Amino acid sequence: MSVLFQYLEMEDAIFYPNIPGREGLIHIRLRQRNGRKTLTTVQGLSTDFDLKKIVKACKKEFACNGTVVEHPEYGEVIQLQGDQRNNIKDFLKKVNLAKDEQLKVHGF
Repeated sequence: MSVLFQYLEMEDAIFYPNIPGREGLIHIRLRQRNGRKTLTTVQGLSTDFDLKKIVKACKKEFACNGTVVEHPEYGEVIQLQGDQRNNIKDFLKKVNLAKDEQLKVHGF
């Protein structure tokens, strides 16, 4: 758990679960690239959080590459390489960034 606190400096999200911006749904999707390659996208996280720090912690935790991209319709979206749907769902619940009922996992 100390590794997560080292990379996520979000004391507000961890210790104060009722901060604004945590009410909406967070969509976790799997997108096919080419061949067997896939991308996991996370859309709907509050802009109050530093998404680059979340991606940095996820990359270290899941041993995959990732980035934050700007989508014209959805705003900032996290992209992670590979099928990380269950990993990112568990991660967001573990660091208290989202509740279970907020997370919607799409895909097969």
